[in-house]
Amino acid sequence: MSEIPSTLQYTAEHEWIDGASPATIGITKNAADALGDIVYLELPTVGSEITAGAVVGEVESTKSVSELFSPVTGTVVEVNQDAVDEPSVVNGDPYGAGWLFRVDVTSTGELLSAEEYAARITD
Repeated sequence: MSEIPSTLQYTAEHEWIDGASPATIGITKNAADALGDIVYLELPTVGSEITAGAVVGEVESTKSVSELFSPVTGTVVEVNQDAVDEPSVVNGDPYGAGWLFRVDVTSTGELLSAEEYAARITD
């Protein structure tokens, strides 16, 4: 449980979101570890409208390509260009420097607490 920050909320698809405004979104350590070495990120563009549960990008690793789902509905206000330029930062610090994008949230999708997410990934 120590690798799942209790201050964040999670999706069943392994994204995390903080409660700030604008909200910061990334992928969990569990997802980053499962993917292996991340080599490419395709993220939504600033100004784009995204919908909770919809595919908003891709995370490509040396093992596979995974879709990135939005945990919220709103407008993308910032993209982590450092992570786009050096995707391995997501592996090294998924809850810090490896954040992916920020959104002005209008509504949220189904979110899990840290405890609920931990139970889901350990079942």
